[in-house]
Amino acid sequence: MRKMYSPWREAYMESFKEAKKHETRGKSVFADIPPEEDEERYVLHRAEKCFIIMNLYPYNCGHLMVVPYRQTPDFSDLDNETRLEVMHLADLCMEALKKTISPHGFNFGANLGKVAGGSIDSHIHFHIVPRWEGDTNFMPVVGDTKVLSNDMRRLYLQLRETIGVILRGKKA
Repeated sequence: MRKMYSPWREAYMESFKEAKKHETRGKSVFADIPPEEDEERYVLHRAEKCFIIMNLYPYNCGHLMVVPYRQTPDFSDLDNETRLEVMHLADLCMEALKKTISPHGFNFGANLGKVAGGSIDSHIHFHIVPRWEGDTNFMPVVGDTKVLSNDMRRLYLQLRETIGVILRGKKA
């Protein structure tokens, strides 16, 4: 397997050590993120029942997640207001991503349970993955390497600003 050096990901890898400590106390990595850590943890927006956060290990550039504040692994445990807010926030994510990085489409969904691919299966969360025609190429298959071309910090700032503009426009 070919290896590509990406030193900017070291901080993300180190964050798993803290996340594992957090999970051993019965809480997921998404539980109880204090608002003063939003920028550091890439939280883009907080609503009443859920928040939007960037995936630190994205499948594609701009991979976002909608996470209910309530920690549960089961979709059926979410009340109707939370389910509705998940959909509203997913729509907001897609609108912001369209305005910011112009994807051709999206994957939207949740991995429910470890066997379904859920790496954080104790806290349901919903993925919004931007897709572009041709975004899967020979690199993952032949080179066993995924190439992500956007700077995550810069994209975070752009998306946070775009979400703010969209929300201000909806209130007007």
